[in-house]
Amino acid sequence: MTNNLSTHSAAALVLFSGGQDSTTCLAWALSRFDRVETVGFDYGQRHRVELSRRAGLRDGLIRLSPLWAERLGEDRTILIEALGAISETALTRDAEIAFAADGLPNTFVPGRNLLFLTFAAALAYRRGIADLVGGMCETDYSGYPDCRDQTIRAMAQALSLGMDRSMNIHTPLMWIDKAATWRLAESLGGEPLVRLIVEETHTCYLGERGRRFDWGYGCGECPACKLRAHGWETYRAGETSAAAETF
Repeated sequence: MTNNLSTHSAAALVLFSGGQDSTTCLAWALSRFDRVETVGFDYGQRHRVELSRRAGLRDGLIRLSPLWAERLGEDRTILIEALGAISETALTRDAEIAFAADGLPNTFVPGRNLLFLTFAAALAYRRGIADLVGGMCETDYSGYPDCRDQTIRAMAQALSLGMDRSMNIHTPLMWIDKAATWRLAESLGGEPLVRLIVEETHTCYLGERGRRFDWGYGCGECPACKLRAHGWETYRAGETSAAAETF
């Protein structure tokens, strides 16, 4: 498993939810691979409005760059109803978001990323793709154990062994915070990509799109919104400081 692409590779499959992180990862992949396909997962998530954002985001990305337009390939959505059926979490039920006794938020869906990567790897195998790209992050996240680098490394090894084919999992956001994620997006697609992410992505756990903040749409109160808002404020503050230093 690699976090940084050091050698040229022909194709990648991006786990693309329609959120800020996965959109940044899609732009990252489009800047590095000749062919990029996307896959989303419908597991009965409370914020499934994110899935409705995916097509518009793909269209927006190809308008930003002729090269990205050439490279962006097929998209698929995989239905995993069983995951939602067995998950008693605030992401799959109408429940108040809170923290459990073990310190994990009740938005944690056990096994979610493990299943996502398994289904993605199976699809990639059929498509002749050896590189998966995901937005998992250990630096600035909600504490989910299936987002940890150690988990992703173990999954890459298991998938490679189980399919008898090398499977690489790239996690470009693993060691950066949300402010750095905004900066990465800017470095990849400039201000147009930043605006696309603000206007079109969805990250709010409650699926709220009625309120518009500087950083995008959401409830403004759930853990995902708070992380995104704090990252945005830090990112913009850094830009202001840099501008002042060069004045």
